[in-house]
Amino acid sequence: MYGRTVATPDSDVPATDLPLRVRADLRVGPEILMPTTKSDLSELTLLGRKTQPGKKLEAFPNHNPGRRYTVTLTTDEFTCVCPATGQPDFAAITIKYIPDRKIVESKSLKTYLWSYRNEGVFHEHVTNTILDDLVKAIDPHWIEVTGAFKVRGGISITVVATHEKKTRRKTKDE
Repeated sequence: MYGRTVATPDSDVPATDLPLRVRADLRVGPEILMPTTKSDLSELTLLGRKTQPGKKLEAFPNHNPGRRYTVTLTTDEFTCVCPATGQPDFAAITIKYIPDRKIVESKSLKTYLWSYRNEGVFHEHVTNTILDDLVKAIDPHWIEVTGAFKVRGGISITVVATHEKKTRRKTKDE
């Protein structure tokens, strides 16, 4: 929603520049803009504050839990170090997921990924740990984490880890 431009009689104005009461009634195509509410922000402790690296992943409510849509987050600035040599490893991390009730807050993801900067860890382990931590934080319908590590020692490594929520079977009584 942020930065979305809508037509007004006078000009194109970013929807985020309109007063909340106008945005709440604004129609864009067949859907109604659903502004972020104060309650959406109530559990976020990192957004808008100076932060340091940390393992805390925060989430906010998904306003469309019944809709299957994909969220893709990417960074080419991920770093960690080789657990044996201490040499730096650089990677592009891509996270794709179909949210259920929660969406990961991107600043908390940034500080989470930043926390690996001086950590000695194998590529396969860190990619799977990122996946496990995201599943614990947001419990998505489906998620895929790809770690595309740059060449070191003549070999590049790409690790793809996935998780899919198990569907609950209905019993005879349901």
